[in-house]
Amino acid sequence: MVPLSFAGHDFLAHIDAALYWPARRALLVADLHLEKASWYARGGQMLPPYDSRATLERLAVIIVQTGANTVYCLGDNFHDSAGEDRLENVAASLLQQLTARTDWHWINGNHDAALVGRWGGRVVPEMQVDGIMLRHEAEPGYAGAEMSGHYHPKFRLRGRGRSVARRCYVANESKLIFPAFGALTGGMDADDGVIRKVVGDAACALVPLPEKLLRFPLHGVSKMAS
Repeated sequence: MVPLSFAGHDFLAHIDAALYWPARRALLVADLHLEKASWYARGGQMLPPYDSRATLERLAVIIVQTGANTVYCLGDNFHDSAGEDRLENVAASLLQQLTARTDWHWINGNHDAALVGRWGGRVVPEMQVDGIMLRHEAEPGYAGAEMSGHYHPKFRLRGRGRSVARRCYVANESKLIFPAFGALTGGMDADDGVIRKVVGDAACALVPLPEKLLRFPLHGVSKMAS
């Protein structure tokens, strides 16, 4: 994990799209999209049905690694609100274990607005923690410090005939947009106009690597395919 400072607080960015808050022993993630594969299966598009298990197993490992006792999930926790009822038994058991041993907070997203917390945890539309608003989708006019998800930002590095896409954070002085954590989540160009309308031209893409945090100004960078 590498240091990341935001809104006067110190965090540690995990290479796997999770942010640890040492002062609160809290882990923050966004856009798990649990049961996305089963949602597609209902429409006849068959995907391997293990996305929820894979996502929660990765999350469990990071909780152990960091020693987090609090978890904040920044919305689109399930791919749809009925996903709670479809959660397969192994994944459901693991989720119950995680919510039982941590102070777990589900923030509603646009995909799971009717989330009820069937497998544990507290459901809130948004919440403020130590002066930082935690919500699913950033509000362009919000003047305070804000952490959110929703856009699944990715940044593409090009050079020497190679192209490497990485999940990234998008940040300006008051907003920090998280990458998606879920196993089957895609990505949006960090420099997409939709994101730029929210964060402005002064924003940067932050790409955590094992030993350092790369920072790329978004103004003028080339587009990537999402």
